[in-house]
Amino acid sequence: MEILECIKTRRSVRAFTSRCIPKNIMKKILQAASNCPSYTNTQPWEVMVVSGKKKDELREMLANLAEEKAPTKADIPKSKEWPAALEERAREHGARRLNTLGMARDDAAGRERLGLMNFEFYGAPCAVFLFIDGSLGEWSIYDVGLFTQNLILAAHSFGVESCLQASVAGYAKEIKAFFGIKENSKKLVICISMGYADDKAILNTYKSSKQKPDAFTRWFD
Repeated sequence: MEILECIKTRRSVRAFTSRCIPKNIMKKILQAASNCPSYTNTQPWEVMVVSGKKKDELREMLANLAEEKAPTKADIPKSKEWPAALEERAREHGARRLNTLGMARDDAAGRERLGLMNFEFYGAPCAVFLFIDGSLGEWSIYDVGLFTQNLILAAHSFGVESCLQASVAGYAKEIKAFFGIKENSKKLVICISMGYADDKAILNTYKSSKQKPDAFTRWFD
């Protein structure tokens, strides 16, 4: 797939088929992801790929935590408040997604069910967890962002879709314990559900709106 077409057509998928990603394809995706820049070539990312029975065990654990409303504590906390323009975009995004599903904003039960799907990886056959060493800070997180973009674009070029899930990373402590990682030795940056899109699912008919370059660019000639 031509690179600009790949960037243009990539989307976040929230409903997957049960079809597994062949390991040789996953290896090619990871190889492509690793060809990204990083600060002084430190390449700080550490990757856990989970599928099959282990994924099912992790999904059950996370779903139970979420259903019980167990407290979360992400290693990379989100902002406590957003600038007004960003807050408005987030609200508009959420409202449009609910509208696509025919769900009212005050449908608390429906919204809760929708939220719980995060912790079931939206039915994806594979979940990827990206970590960095616990001593690292913002520049290494930025590097993982570059790695992540390569990862999801490479996956899309193979017909493998993805969804980045910060909410899942809220259970960082429990996820690290699942993988046998000492709590403070690593930081969990993001979870990415990956697989083949269920194109019949209503969830996958929604596409988020994007700003035009003139909205975020200033030119100095």
